[in-house]
Formats: sequence, C-alpha cells, structure tokens
Amino acid sequence: MSQLERLLLMAEDELTEYSTDARKIEKLRRKIGISVPRKEQQEIKAILLEEVPQGGLSKIVEEQRQTVALPFWGIAGLGLLLGISMFQPLDFLATFGGGYAAFRIQKWGWRLQAKRLLLNTLEEIDQRIANP
Repeated sequence: MSQLERLLLMAEDELTEYSTDARKIEKLRRKIGISVPRKEQQEIKAILLEEVPQGGLSKIVEEQRQTVALPFWGIAGLGLLLGISMFQPLDFLATFGGGYAAFRIQKWGWRLQAKRLLLNTLEEIDQRIANP
C-alpha cells in the first residue's frame, strides 16, 4: 500500500467521526507528522493538488454527495416497489442499477472529501512550518 493510500485511509477514518473540520485536521496533522517524512508530505501534496477537483461535477459530488445520489436511491426504491407490486421481474433491474449508481456516487464523494481533508491538513502543516 502506498503512502498516499495509507493517508487517504486515515483521512476517511477521521471523516467517520462526528467533529468539526478543525478537530479532524488537528488529529490528522499529528498522525501525519509522526508517520510521514517531510519530503514525502510534499510529494503527496503535489499529487493531491493535481487530483482534487476544482470545479464541475466532481466539486458538486464532493460537497453534496448525498443530494446527488438521492435520485438514484429513488429509482432503486421505485423499481423495487413496482417489481413487487406488479410482479414484473424486469423492474428489479432498476432497483439494482439505481442502488449501484447511488452507492458508487456516495463512495466517490466520500473519497473526494477525504482527499480534500488530507490536502487541507498538509497545507496547514506547511503553514505551521512557515509561521511557527
């Protein structure tokens, strides 16, 4: 597992906790400071700057992943309802397709949010080094 993947898993772990972004960054900053050398931090930051979206659909999914996935959950529910009530097995395809699409959108948004948290943490580390 690469260092970037390990740090992204740490960021995703921090996202699961209910706390402010500042607290998440503070906890992640301590973990990164202990486990990742400064040179690797800079390399990871450069990679993240290229990967993190600046606009478009990716930015919307990052900020509002549940809202974007909601119509697909609705399609999945409607397909399930129609498949059961009208005894039409083809409607179950809408259930599986909508559920899969909604799940993938939410997973994509979660990953983008973890990248943003990791990038913000690395930028804060740079600021603290520049201005102690």
